[in-house]
Amino acid sequence: MKPRKPSPKSPSARRNLITVDEVGLVLGTADKDRCHSQGGILHSAFLAMIFDRQERLLQARRSRHKKLWPLFWDGTVAGHFYPGEDREEAVKKRIAEEIGLACDGLRYLFRFSYQARYREIGVEREVCHVYSAAGIDGREIALNVREVSESRFLEIPRTAELVAAEAGDFTPWFLLAFRQGRESGFI
Repeated sequence: MKPRKPSPKSPSARRNLITVDEVGLVLGTADKDRCHSQGGILHSAFLAMIFDRQERLLQARRSRHKKLWPLFWDGTVAGHFYPGEDREEAVKKRIAEEIGLACDGLRYLFRFSYQARYREIGVEREVCHVYSAAGIDGREIALNVREVSESRFLEIPRTAELVAAEAGDFTPWFLLAFRQGRESGFI
C-alpha cells in the first residue's frame, strides 16, 4: 500500500463541528477543540467500514499524529460531518483523503451515541453514523500517512477474536459499531 502526502485542504483542518442532540438532530455548531475537551459537546460523526472482494474488513490504524487514540485500530475511516456537507459525499470524500479510494455503493447501516475519554487529553462525545461499502480492490489503497499509519484486511471471525482478546487496541467507537453490526446482522 502506497503512502501519500496529506491534502492541504483536508477536512481535519476545518474547525466547526455540527452539534446535535441524543438522537442526532442538529442544534448548531461548535469549535472542534471545544467539542473534544473537558466534558465534550455532542457532535455528529461517522465510521465507514469497507470490505474487499473476499469480504474482509479493511481496518486502519490511526496515525501517531492523532490527538485522540493515536495508533489504535479503527474501522476503515472515521470522521466528522461539517456544516453544509451532504453526508454521503462527506464520507466518500474522507475515504478518498485517508485511503485514496473512490467508494461507490456506500450504504448507511445505523447510528449510535457514545462518550469516551482518552486519558486526560480529550473526549469523544458523538452520535456516530455507520456506513459500509463492499467489493473494493485492495491494490488501489494509498494511505494518507498523516491520518493512517497502516492498514490490514481481516475476516470478520478473526476481527471478532481480536476484539475479544485485545479490546484495548481498538478505538471505542469501532468496538461499539462492530458489536452492534454483528448483533444486527450488518457485519
